[in-house]
Amino acid sequence: QVQLVESGGGLVQAGGSLRLSCAASGTIFSINAMRWYRQAPGKQRELVAAITSGGSTNYADSVKGRFTISGDNVKKTVYLQMDSLKPEDTAVYYCNGDVDRATAYGLERNRNYWGQGTQVTVSS
Repeated sequence: QVQLVESGGGLVQAGGSLRLSCAASGTIFSINAMRWYRQAPGKQRELVAAITSGGSTNYADSVKGRFTISGDNVKKTVYLQMDSLKPEDTAVYYCNGDVDRATAYGLERNRNYWGQGTQVTVSS
């Protein structure tokens, strides 16, 4: 089994910064891509940022220039550095990943996993 565990959420004033972490554990053979999504109350879950195993990144227009996604392959951890936070960034942030998992029957390719989410609240 594979688990994704987020940490680093909290309450911050507008203009402040937070860094989210997502640690992957379990019978992981390789991580192909990792993403951060967020969901605000009454809104659909939206993609915030993504990173591939090769280091390519992409961002939602609403966070470009303010958020940075990065990864540590050794620690199997992905980070989301969030700067210049705005009240509209308030949401539950979820980690999502595509993982090749080693099983007793061989390699299970590109299975998708979600973390449990971490709350980010930005006060005005």
